[in-house]
Amino acid sequence: MPQCRFSSRLIMLALLLGSAVPALAQDRLDVVASFSIVADMVREIGGDSVAVTALVGPNGDAHVYEPSPADARAVSHADVLVFNGLEFEGWLPRLVGATDFSGLRIEASQGIEARRWAGGGAHQDGMQAASATLDPHAWQDLGNGVIYARNIANALVKADPEHAARYERRAADYIDRLETLDRRLSAAFDAVPRAQRTVVTSHDAFQYFGAAYGLDFIAPEGISTEAEASAADVARIIDQIREAGISAVFVENITDSRLIDRISEQTAARVGGELYSDALSAPDGPAPSYIQLFRYNATQLLNALSPDAREADQARPARLQ
Repeated sequence: MPQCRFSSRLIMLALLLGSAVPALAQDRLDVVASFSIVADMVREIGGDSVAVTALVGPNGDAHVYEPSPADARAVSHADVLVFNGLEFEGWLPRLVGATDFSGLRIEASQGIEARRWAGGGAHQDGMQAASATLDPHAWQDLGNGVIYARNIANALVKADPEHAARYERRAADYIDRLETLDRRLSAAFDAVPRAQRTVVTSHDAFQYFGAAYGLDFIAPEGISTEAEASAADVARIIDQIREAGISAVFVENITDSRLIDRISEQTAARVGGELYSDALSAPDGPAPSYIQLFRYNATQLLNALSPDAREADQARPARLQ
């Protein structure tokens, strides 16, 4: 009989422990982020209080992403859905519509003054078509990154007020780091001669970066990697590289390098390296977080734009810690 009571206690303990596991999981806010960059921001601000799933992971291209059934399940169970907005995730409304998601939605770019990219054909008088597309790459300005962080923090507080003080404290620390890096980048790029601030990239993802730090970015493709560069576009950029003496062109982690390689072969410009535009690197790569992405990209650009780089291919690496 005592043995029976002992066995009953073991069974009861096992049941209690089993039920405690989901309880612990429920203590963490379940957040789904549309792509790796906003997912990283959520992790920075949420800390151990959030469990984050990124629909488009490291090195993924959100422009051409095709959601999976696993994505639909993740969205269905989420407490919060964080997305960029500015027409970046064209596939997201269909995905959410196919689920029973009832949580909080937050557009991370809300409140940002969006840039517009003039696209389409030309009128008979040669002027660019009046239609313009929103440029969704607003995170490429650290000042906008601060707005993203505040929007995400406000969403987490609203969804989980019990941990409001923790979210607000972590957000304040994160924003301080973003603003400090922003000041350092401004000073570093201000030191680059004005005539040496033109950069060629594989797709047009860096206009916010250029506006923030005084660089001119040109690209054979539009703001989406779905766009294909025409022969005329490529020829125009090759001519511009030759006329302006542009020293380096860059590929991106989400795009095919063949077009940039072709441009490099037909000009004196060298491939200056890889930039991270729409996605973080893998954890063991050079840009596994939003802040590290900025440091890495800035280092690559400063190395290519420095006076030494124009005189010789081997320049001393600049470092931004």
